[in-house]
Amino acid sequence: MRHGNKLNHLGRTSEHRKALMRNLTIALIEHKRIKTTLAKARSLRQFIEPLITKSKSDTTHNRRVVFSYLQNKEAIKELFGTISPKVGDRPGGYVRIVRVGFRRGDGSEMALIELVDFNEDYTAPKAGESQQESRRRRTRRGRTVQAEGIKSNVASKNDENDAIIVTDEEGTADSQENTTTMTSDESETK
Repeated sequence: MRHGNKLNHLGRTSEHRKALMRNLTIALIEHKRIKTTLAKARSLRQFIEPLITKSKSDTTHNRRVVFSYLQNKEAIKELFGTISPKVGDRPGGYVRIVRVGFRRGDGSEMALIELVDFNEDYTAPKAGESQQESRRRRTRRGRTVQAEGIKSNVASKNDENDAIIVTDEEGTADSQENTTTMTSDESETK
């Protein structure tokens, strides 16, 4: 039984597992995004996050501690030089794991593991659109309300006389009555 055992052995001996984690970490630091199996990606996340946390304070001791794990000078330079300034204000959660499907040969589940701050698709706002304009929410009654300081069309229903009130950007209200009229043909059938 594996009570309290959080370590995934990945079907390898201890030394083989350490070498695998070291190589995956160096590849992730160098390329900022790698594709591997889901089990390896989860183990890599547990391995690399403390190293990135250590790189946030650039001291000789921390460089030596991280070097004892990686044994690669170029990866240490990249980690302490480029990666640590970008993740300096982030309190953990430096990597993202995205499932990408199953491998054709043996059917193992594959995943993309990437450094969060180095993916421009998620971090940069779209061209021509500011960050504040994209924040909208819907209420329970179907109205659309935007964030602070931005005016929008808000439709609300008045329960007393079933009137729909539409407010435009200047704040003036237009009211439209919801009345149902029966034609003479409909009244004869009832």
